[in-house]
Amino acid sequence: MPSARPFYYLDNFQQVLDWLAQRCADLLDLRERQFIAAFPGLPLPSRALLVRMMMRKGELFRTGRLDYPEIGCPLEAAKGLPEDWVERDAALTLEQFFSLSTKPELVRAFALTGAQRAARKADLLAQLAADPAWDQARVLRQWCRQGDELALRLRVQDLCDRLRLMFFGNLRQDWSEFVLADLGLFRYERVALSPEARGFRQRSDVDHYLRLHACSEALEAGEDAADVMAALTVAAPAGGHDNPWLQSRYERLLFKLGQHLEKQGHWPQAHAVYARCPYPGARGRAMRVLEKQGRYAQAYALFQAAQAAPESEAERQHLQRIGPRLTRQLGYPPMVRVRTLPPQRLDLVLAMQAGQGGQGVEAAVRAHLQAPDAPVFYVENTLATALFGLLCWDAIFAAIPGAFFHPFQREPADLHSADFHARRREAFAHCLARLDQERHREAILATYEDKQGVLSPFVSWGAISRELLVLALDCIPAWHLKHWCLRILEDVRENRSGFPDLIQFWPQQRRYRMIEVKGPGDRLQDNQQRWLAFCAQHQMPVAVCYLQWQQQAA
Repeated sequence: MPSARPFYYLDNFQQVLDWLAQRCADLLDLRERQFIAAFPGLPLPSRALLVRMMMRKGELFRTGRLDYPEIGCPLEAAKGLPEDWVERDAALTLEQFFSLSTKPELVRAFALTGAQRAARKADLLAQLAADPAWDQARVLRQWCRQGDELALRLRVQDLCDRLRLMFFGNLRQDWSEFVLADLGLFRYERVALSPEARGFRQRSDVDHYLRLHACSEALEAGEDAADVMAALTVAAPAGGHDNPWLQSRYERLLFKLGQHLEKQGHWPQAHAVYARCPYPGARGRAMRVLEKQGRYAQAYALFQAAQAAPESEAERQHLQRIGPRLTRQLGYPPMVRVRTLPPQRLDLVLAMQAGQGGQGVEAAVRAHLQAPDAPVFYVENTLATALFGLLCWDAIFAAIPGAFFHPFQREPADLHSADFHARRREAFAHCLARLDQERHREAILATYEDKQGVLSPFVSWGAISRELLVLALDCIPAWHLKHWCLRILEDVRENRSGFPDLIQFWPQQRRYRMIEVKGPGDRLQDNQQRWLAFCAQHQMPVAVCYLQWQQQAA
C-alpha cells in the first residue's frame, strides 16, 4: 500500500464498524455495541495492533513477530488494549508453543540432541506430549527460558468474525477485499445501496447462518452424516420464507447432504433428505435413489409429477432417461422417446504435435480450421455469457431489495434464485428490446468500454476482446443472441455453461458456426447436449467435431 496511508487497514476496519453502527444497529448484541463504541477511543498503535492480529491466522501471536513499523513496539501497543480483548503474556500448552516456534527454537528450548534433534517437528511433538512433565501450560518465557517476549491471545476473534459476516453477508470474503479494491486489482460495480440493503434482517438470521456454516464445515470434514443431519435440523431457518437468501443456503446445504448420503450408499436416508428439499435437482435425485432401492412404483409416481411440471431443462433431460427404465421395470407400455435433430458432425484425424493431446484437442482443431477469411476463437462459456452480461448489465446490477448488501459484491445475492428474472422482468425486457431494435451493438460495445475490468458473474474480461465482440456482433444474428439471453435467464445456474468450445466467423458473409470439440474417448456432457439440442431446435449453426490422433486412428 502507498506509504501515504500506513494505517490503511485500520481505516478500512473503522469503515466497517461505522457501516454496521449505521445500518445494522438492531442486529448487534451488547458486547458488539460496546466494542464498536470503545474501539475508536483507544490509542492509535493499540487499534492498529488489534486489527493486524485480527487479519492474521489464529488467535495466538508472539510479540517478536508482530513487527510493523507504523505500530512500533507491540508490547507497548498491547498495553492500550482491554484485557478481555487481548490477553497479554498468555499461557501456552505444549502444542501451542510448537505452533508458534520454529524447529531451531525448539531444539534450543528443549536442549535436544541426537535422534530428537533430527526428528520431524510433528514426531517431536508426539514424543514430548507423552511425557507428563510437559502437561502444564506455561508462558512463553518459561518455555524459551530467555528473552522478554510475550504471547498475546486475541479474545475477540469470534466477535470480529461475526462483524465481518454481518458486513459481507458471508464468511468467504475477508478484510483483504478492501486492499484488493484499493490497489485496483478488484473493481466492483457501484450499486446504490439503501439503508435497508443488508443480508440479515434480524439477529436470529446471523445465528442461523453461523449454524449452517458449522454444518457445512462438518460435512466437508467428513463428520458422520447423521450428526450433520441432526445439527442441520436445528439450523433450519426459523421463518425462512422471510429471508429467501438465507433459506436458499439452507436448501443448498440440505441437497449437498443428500448427495453425500447417496455417494455412501445410504439410499433410504438420502431419499428422506431429497424428499424434504426443494433445491433444484433434488426431485431427480429422489427418483434415482428410489430406483436404486427397487422402489419403482414410488419412483414412477414422482416421475409422473415431475413430467407434469418439469422444474428445468435439466430435469426434463433426466426424465427422458429414467422414464423408460421405470416403465420397463413396472411392465408399462414403452415411452415414446423425443427425438432431436443431431448437430452437424465433423470427423478429423490430425497429427499430434508436441505438447498436444488431452487438453490440446481444442487448440489442434482451432489451428486446423483457422483461415485468413474465417478466424476461429476458443470461447467455450465466455463469449455468449459476455454478450448477455454486457447487454443486460443494468438489469443484472439493479439495486432491488435483497440483491446487494455491501460495496464488494461481484454478483447479486439472488443470482441463482428461481425468481431472478421475474424480479427484474421489466429491466431485462428493456435491455433485450435493443435486440429487436438493432441497437444492441452500440450498447454492448459501450458497456465493454465503460465497465472494463469491473467484476461481473457473466463477463470474463481476460477471455474477450473488442475484436472478438465486433466479429460476434457482425456475424451472429440478433435473434440468435436473444434466444441465448432468454435461455440463460430461464436457469442461470445451469444455462450459463455448456456452450461449444470454438466459434468460427465468416465476416464477409456475416455468418458463424459454433464447434464442440471431443477428443478420443470424450463424450458430450449433459449441459452440452442441452445446448446442442437448443441450437438445433432454433436452426443455429453448430457442429460437434470428433478428433482422433493419427497414431490412434491407425
